This record gives sequence, C-alpha cells and structure tokens, in this order.
Amino acid sequence: MLSIALPIASVAQTEGSIFVTTGWFHFAPQDSSSPLKITSVGGSPVDITVPNTGAGVSSSDTIGFTVGYFVTDHIAGEFEFGVPPKFDVSGTGSLASFGTLGSVKQWSPTLLFKYFFLASQARFRPYVGIGVTRTSFSDGKITNAAFEARGLGGPTSVEASTVWAPVFNIGFTYAFSDHWFAGFSVSYIPMSTTGTFTTQSQTPVGTLTRRTEAKVSLDPIVTYLRVGYRF
Repeated sequence: MLSIALPIASVAQTEGSIFVTTGWFHFAPQDSSSPLKITSVGGSPVDITVPNTGAGVSSSDTIGFTVGYFVTDHIAGEFEFGVPPKFDVSGTGSLASFGTLGSVKQWSPTLLFKYFFLASQARFRPYVGIGVTRTSFSDGKITNAAFEARGLGGPTSVEASTVWAPVFNIGFTYAFSDHWFAGFSVSYIPMSTTGTFTTQSQTPVGTLTRRTEAKVSLDPIVTYLRVGYRF
C-alpha cells in the first residue's frame, strides 16, 4: 500500500540502469585501543606491555564518489571511494596528557550490494546493503615532539596494517526528476588495525631500534549524503 501512495518518477531505477553520485562522507570511529606493547629492542624480540596506555582516533569528513549498476529492478552493485580522510590520533590513559600524538590518512574503497524496496518507479526507495572494504593507511606521522622524545624515546616512524572488513549498510534514495536524485546512507564497519612505531632510541650503549605496537579497534559509523545522476 505504501508504494501506491508515493509519487511516481518518470524514469525507473530498473535493470540495466547506471548511476553516479558524489557527496559527503562523515567517519565517526567507535574506537578503543590495547596498551602499547614493546615487541623488539635492537633486533631482539621482547614482550613488554606498557600499562594504562592507548590511542584514540578523531572523526573526519571527506568528499565521496559512487558508480553503480542495477543488476535487477531491486538489486544494485556500487563501488564507493573518496578523497582519503585525515584522522588525528590522540593519547589515552597515561598518554592523554600529550593530547594529539599524530595523524594518518585512510584509503577505503568499498564494494556494496544493495536491495532496494518498493517499485522501481517509486521516487522514494529505501534499501539495505552488505559489502566489503579494503582499508589501508598512509602518511602516518608523529606530530607531537614531546611524545616522540619522552613517550617513545626518539625519532619514530609510523605504519598501520591493511585490513579487509565487512560493511553493513542502510539508506534511501529520492528521485527529483527523470535523472537526478539524492540519497543518504549509514554504514557500520567492524574493523581494527595494528599500529607499529619504529623508534631510533638513544641508549647508554648507542642508538637501538625499538618497535612498539598497539591494536586499535576503529568500528566506524559512516554516513554518506549524496546527489546522483542516473543514465
């Protein structure tokens, strides 16, 4: 009965339709962190946990893009990507006094499959989706000199592991005309990454390479407000 009451668009979202969108992504990590763990000193493996330490990740915004195709009147595949957002990383626990520790950029192209409800001619169409993302990180750096010197013990480089994760998605589109439409979606991505800090630590016996790790659960909620064109 709901589909009867809704206005009708003159061009349907039917099998074979291709569409593109652009809009605004907002990433809101629901983050938590394990304590820092020193894993090697001077090439020798160690296992030293630094209690009451950790890291948190800020929210971020960026421009996003989508290319999609309706496989049937109700099932569409979409490829989402965007300009890599930049996140600030802050200390938690005993590291909270340092404030912002550094920053990192995230690359997370995503493939989604969505099921659209209601008739293909309906202007308003809610959907649910599921997909997968491959998330990698670049340009990681320590920006807090005090943390680098006192917290880590010397000049430090940073990297984070690449991860694959599922994506759970809900949203809707609304057609304004034959070709133009807008949409809004919310995604949840359960994921974590391991950050590795490689420090050239100054010691009484000289400079030793020290590696420290922390596992950070990100679990972001991602919203996407967009406008699109259907061919």
